[in-house]
Amino acid sequence: MKTERQQRISKILIPLDGSSSAERAVEYVIEYMDTLKQPPKLLLLNVQWKIATGNVKLFIDQDTINDYYREQGMAAFQQARARLDAAHLPYQYHVSIGTPAEAIVQYAREQEVDQIVMCRQGEGGLKTLLLGSVVAKVLHLAECPVLLVK
Repeated sequence: MKTERQQRISKILIPLDGSSSAERAVEYVIEYMDTLKQPPKLLLLNVQWKIATGNVKLFIDQDTINDYYREQGMAAFQQARARLDAAHLPYQYHVSIGTPAEAIVQYAREQEVDQIVMCRQGEGGLKTLLLGSVVAKVLHLAECPVLLVK
């Protein structure tokens, strides 16, 4: 039986970093759609770390930097978009620049999402140890429910 919460979800944000583990969140949402009264609006988000700091802009123009962000973001969306297209589910995608957790929460707030669905681990490895857990920060900062997919 569908709960009241499941029937009211109108926007779901799925942050993607291009990792195979992040794709599990997309798979979960595709399977989850059957439990909803009306399909929600799906928002895909990729956050690119800001690389244009210090003297970088002296050597690389802003258009080249923007192209890099866009290319990396689109690469991160590639598999998710293919799966959602195959499932005939509409979605929107956006590339943000900044610190991942803060950018995810800010975008969720701006778009007034009802739920963030993300995998409990992203790229991981040394990057996670050095930068801290994006998931932990999103859980702490988000104003809407965050569903973690294993």
